[in-house]
Amino acid sequence: MRHILKIIFPVIVLAVLLNVSASAQTLKIATVDVGKVFTNYYKFKLAQANITDQQNRIMKDENDMVENLKKGDTEYKSLLASANDQALSADQRDKNKKSADAKLKELQDAKATLDEYDRSAKTRLTEQLQRVHDKLLDEIRAAIASKAKGGGYNMVFDSGAQSIGGAPMLVYNSGQTDLTDDVLKQLNIGAPIDFNTTTPAISPPAMTTNRF
Repeated sequence: MRHILKIIFPVIVLAVLLNVSASAQTLKIATVDVGKVFTNYYKFKLAQANITDQQNRIMKDENDMVENLKKGDTEYKSLLASANDQALSADQRDKNKKSADAKLKELQDAKATLDEYDRSAKTRLTEQLQRVHDKLLDEIRAAIASKAKGGGYNMVFDSGAQSIGGAPMLVYNSGQTDLTDDVLKQLNIGAPIDFNTTTPAISPPAMTTNRF
């Protein structure tokens, strides 16, 4: 039995290799840098500009709220100092103490409002970014599929893909069958006339606020 396997196994392996080799001769493979296509797609840049505008408005609102908190904190400290001023009458100190307590409650409510506004704004933007990402990626995949079918390609690999360790997934690429520029041209046909599709994409700034 072992003798038979020694004869049959090499034959099977050879047959498999020959089959793969034959298939490879008819297999047409292309590459596309999906990341480059994504960041240079005019719809992505328009969406990016819109997100940045929203972030700037949110940051302005939050900065205004922080400034109001700072002013309120100054008033609270002044009232608290007056509540402990022995030069004032007991009745006046008591009134100032009540005013200070009311101001503190007002500050706490305002701080809670600011925190909730910040959380909801970030959640809203994150969800919007995800929707935009998914929609544009679907359009890019469709464009790649269209180009691949038109060119008779069987497979298209992402030349910009990386492994978990950050190493390039595609070890070698001659670039002779790279469809990146062709896909970009197809996608950017619908760009506004005055829109510069060659402008490098700029990542939206992170939302940062001088918090109270």
